[in-house]
Amino acid sequence: MKKKLIIFDLDGVLINSLSNMEFALNKTSKNLEVKLNFKLYKKYLGLPFEDIMKKMRIKKNVNLIKEKYEMYSTKKINKIKIKRKHIDILKKLKKSYYLALFTSKNKKRTLKIVQKDKIFDCIITSDDVLKGKPHPEGLYKILKKLKIKKKNSVYVGDSFYDYKASKLAKIKYAHAMWGYDKSIGKNKNIIKLNRFRDISRLI
Repeated sequence: MKKKLIIFDLDGVLINSLSNMEFALNKTSKNLEVKLNFKLYKKYLGLPFEDIMKKMRIKKNVNLIKEKYEMYSTKKINKIKIKRKHIDILKKLKKSYYLALFTSKNKKRTLKIVQKDKIFDCIITSDDVLKGKPHPEGLYKILKKLKIKKKNSVYVGDSFYDYKASKLAKIKYAHAMWGYDKSIGKNKNIIKLNRFRDISRLI
């Protein structure tokens, strides 16, 4: 029986969908005639969509903005995939570890990206929690479902919000230096992963 767990963030760690996000945000901005700055949006990646809107000081029609954004971002979702060489590494890891996913993306888009590979033992999205990152609710749900102790778990993320959620949950954190936010990796107390294959030496 497996006794250790590796939890992954999705965007920036396993996939890169920045161009898709920019496309969806720009289309939404044009369609609804609301100013949505992608550079500012990118700054808060890792948070749930509604919280990003708050940070951007968007107060009106947030549900409609989210609906349009998700519609546009789904149009090109089939082009977003985990790299084959990374799938191979994950499959090797799966022989020894439980693998889980904790993402701020919604369930529908997440499953379209990862379900076909049948890698993860547990997937928690923004639709599965009452409180999104940096609240650790999603991490707690994964631990409970897989019945794994915190000391035998590690969370691989690429944002301040991943780091904070991990710290609040008292789970070991490893920062993917190939991800969107490299500034967290400057912290000397954080485990840094320079290459995807480095994940295999975590726990």
